Amino acid sequence: MNEYEREPVPEKALLGFKSFLGMYAGEHCAGTELMIGPLFVAAGVSAFSVLGGLLLGNILAVLSWLLLTAPIAVKMRLTLYYQLEKICGRKLVTLYNLANGSMFCFLAGAMVTVSATAIGVWINFPMPGLDDLLPNSFSWCLAVLIIGGAIAIIAAAGYQTVARFANLAAPWMVLVFIIFGLVAFHDLAVVCNFKYEGLDSLWNFANTELWKGGNPLPGQVKFTFWHVTFYAWFCNIAMNVGMADLTVFRFAKKPIYAVATFGGVFLGHFIAWLSASLLYSYQLKLNPADTAILPGPLAYRVCGVTGLICVIVAGWTTANPTIYRAGLAFQAVMPKFSRFKVTFATGMIAAVAGMFPAFAMKLLDFVAIYGMVLMPMGAVIFADFYLLKKLGLKSFYAESAGLSFYWAAAAAWLLTILACYLLVALGVMQIFFVSLPGWFIAVIIYLLLSKLMQKKEVLS
Repeated sequence: MNEYEREPVPEKALLGFKSFLGMYAGEHCAGTELMIGPLFVAAGVSAFSVLGGLLLGNILAVLSWLLLTAPIAVKMRLTLYYQLEKICGRKLVTLYNLANGSMFCFLAGAMVTVSATAIGVWINFPMPGLDDLLPNSFSWCLAVLIIGGAIAIIAAAGYQTVARFANLAAPWMVLVFIIFGLVAFHDLAVVCNFKYEGLDSLWNFANTELWKGGNPLPGQVKFTFWHVTFYAWFCNIAMNVGMADLTVFRFAKKPIYAVATFGGVFLGHFIAWLSASLLYSYQLKLNPADTAILPGPLAYRVCGVTGLICVIVAGWTTANPTIYRAGLAFQAVMPKFSRFKVTFATGMIAAVAGMFPAFAMKLLDFVAIYGMVLMPMGAVIFADFYLLKKLGLKSFYAESAGLSFYWAAAAAWLLTILACYLLVALGVMQIFFVSLPGWFIAVIIYLLLSKLMQKKEVLS
């Protein structure tokens, strides 16, 4: 299938709103939600922090897709990687694509890890704990490899196949996630002898049994309202603010189709995270010493075999578009190889990464890091599209000047990462917040250096 990797998507290939609604619902109501929700509880989050933070953070995430990503995607209809090539030059975008594809591979690996925990319940082999970083059994590695291979085949088939799979799985999966939360809430209420006597009693129950606040588990960072808000917003920063979803929304007929992300994040990053957190609160209530975060056993405890099937499918629907994006990144580096072969190989790399539970067990930190690394190039694209011409400068400068490496973009990317690292290393702010000032730093560096370099080019 033609995925239009190096040309604008033509009118005949554009997709309707339903395709994006299904894909985002499938991608964001997915396997990693069964990791993130419990990790919030492990981080000692309170009821107000998790409910209020998720509401505000997800609204900001949707607005980022709607106002930043989709207008550029529909106007240009280019993949992220080809558009960056025009801005930055072939050599620089090759470095970025390697970083981008690698980050997405590791993220997809965490999703494969989630699905494998369901197989572990069926076959009963040893699975990793909260503090494990390395694989702990051959059976675990084999299960991850088999699931990862199946996911790689679907992702390699192309965007329309990915979207079709998500459309089929999403409605049922969303329903099961809601059931997770309802059953876990009921079981917790029974164990705690909770009786509803009005909203005050419900709120007190939420604060004392569901999301207690207090100290986090050993090795976890304490999460407040602002931690949850920024995490909900920035967990997708590579896709919206970082512009990776130019690759997805280039198929949209209108920019307004980006509101489809509302269905994805509020089903996945609100309802699913809350449901998953209740599963973990219930586990801790039954056995405070059982701190393992394993989606398979968590789901099986409340929904049996249906829960296990949901975990497998949920990890699958999230990994599919992630591997698809990573495959396009690597294919841009190796254009002589077919997109199918590159994407399949990418999926197998993700499967190998999934054998290492570090990516899943440290998912909160990893997502913040990968967003920070990929975010600056989104700022470069924003500045190139909206601001350069207003300053009398050329956009797509590498293409027009015949450059293979545009230093203004390179400096904006690398110096922003360095600035963010220093802010974290010096204790100025935590990794979860640093991408916000980082975006403005990247825009300023790119504009200043573009003005300097383009003026120098004219003078020479």
